[in-house]
Amino acid sequence: MSADRPAGTGPGAARTLLSLVDTRARLLAATATVVGLVSGTASVALIALVNTALMRGEGTSAALAAAFAGLLVAKVVTNAAARILLNHLAQRTLSHLCTDLSQKVLATPLRQLERVGIPRILSTLTDDVLMIGWAISQVPTLALNLAVLGGCALYLGWLSWPILLAVTCFVLIGAVTYRLLVSRAFRSLQQARNARDVLFQQFRSLTEGVKELKLHDDRRRAFLSERLTPTVETLRRHALAGLVHHIVATSWSQLLFYASLGGLVFAVPRLSTVSAETLTGYLLVTLYMMNPLWGVIDSWPTFARGRIGLQKVRELGVSLASVATQDDERATPAIATAFERLDFDGVVFAYDDTVDARGFVLGPVDFSLRRGELVFLVGGNGSGKSTFVKVLTGLYPPTVGAVRLNGAVVDDKNRERYTQHFSAVFSDFYLFDGLLGLRGDDLDARARQALERLELDAKVRVEGGRFSTTALSQGQRKRLALLTALLEDRPICVFDEWAADQDPHYREIFYRELLPELKARGKTVVVISHDDRYYHLGDRVVKLEYGSLVS
Repeated sequence: MSADRPAGTGPGAARTLLSLVDTRARLLAATATVVGLVSGTASVALIALVNTALMRGEGTSAALAAAFAGLLVAKVVTNAAARILLNHLAQRTLSHLCTDLSQKVLATPLRQLERVGIPRILSTLTDDVLMIGWAISQVPTLALNLAVLGGCALYLGWLSWPILLAVTCFVLIGAVTYRLLVSRAFRSLQQARNARDVLFQQFRSLTEGVKELKLHDDRRRAFLSERLTPTVETLRRHALAGLVHHIVATSWSQLLFYASLGGLVFAVPRLSTVSAETLTGYLLVTLYMMNPLWGVIDSWPTFARGRIGLQKVRELGVSLASVATQDDERATPAIATAFERLDFDGVVFAYDDTVDARGFVLGPVDFSLRRGELVFLVGGNGSGKSTFVKVLTGLYPPTVGAVRLNGAVVDDKNRERYTQHFSAVFSDFYLFDGLLGLRGDDLDARARQALERLELDAKVRVEGGRFSTTALSQGQRKRLALLTALLEDRPICVFDEWAADQDPHYREIFYRELLPELKARGKTVVVISHDDRYYHLGDRVVKLEYGSLVS
């Protein structure tokens, strides 16, 4: 019969969940709670009034009827107002959590994001945030139900404190046993949440590898039988176990509740002299307590999932916030806007942050770039070209050594401004559906001119900074990515295997026209390429072998 739950899943968890939301949302939650308490008080008063009217029988006065009508209106109006406020709270909380986590993701270094893992981030941004938002929206409802139960307990004590003492013993027994039963349910729900992280990874494999799976029947069957199905089964098993344990605990609470009703009806009249008004009042109030009592008990899975989601969000948030960096406007020396020179001084990058491990290590690298240079970066697969580009663009900070821009050392305080000097099309580029972040009254006009130059004007239109479609071939999608890079008009351009997916005609245009034009405009261009017949067009050819520059 108890509403008690494992530590952290009851009112304490509610307070912790509310600490996540902003001040305005907390005020909204407090308002909803106060309105709910008014509704709960009106409910208890209605029960007391009904009991009084029943005892008076035909002598019921018009004043009691008027009071009943007033309390009824107050209960209905305040209950509706509380529900409306709850909906506002839920939506505001969800938007706040999504925005906050997204900002942390964007402020976190790329290498740390890679360590955390995309499936874990996606699972937190979707499943965990949703569970937390739903749990927070139930906090005022929990407060309302607890207030109703507290008010009912006070009224029962006023009617007969010895009977209330006996009922309290049932509550304590139910509290202890319920807590033991639901602790097993909580463990099962935690295991189910961990299984969801794995399931997100499997879904990612399914969507990104769908072509390969369709082409190979044995691989498709193996993926379903050895990867996806076992994960789904694990999730199903733990989720079901959690719900079953909770149902057992709820059933035990129901058994105690109806046992207390039986005691009131059959035992109390035999053991003590109780007036009919007192016994009727106890029965009415106890029956009325059923809904708020079950509401408190049934809210446990919601708060349990919200608590688990909160743990996951905090784990992710702490790991992200611990390394999240923002550009410090007061950093000195400041990086100049006009680019003239970039230098690598003994730069080393190791994926495990230790240069003496057996893993891949880039460097030490001594390298320089000057304004207006066209440099080809070459090397075999696994030579470190992509890693070099990520260090060059500031996505990876060097493990050892220094990067200098115009003589100023690039560090965590000014790395954000450093990265703004680059436009890049990576080999694993992502194509947005428009020219995000670009401004200007003539943006569409400039984009249309670029579309003509890239020979895409027959397939793609630009309206309001949005592309009419991105459903193109890989080579054409790369041209759209190149269009964005050109319109950004940054001093340094990096193209990672850009021409690999282009036909011979447009490959010629890229190497013999576009790159020389960028160089003539004073842009510094770094091109990763295997097209050796165009190397003579560059000022330099830089070769990487096993993470080291060679002549």
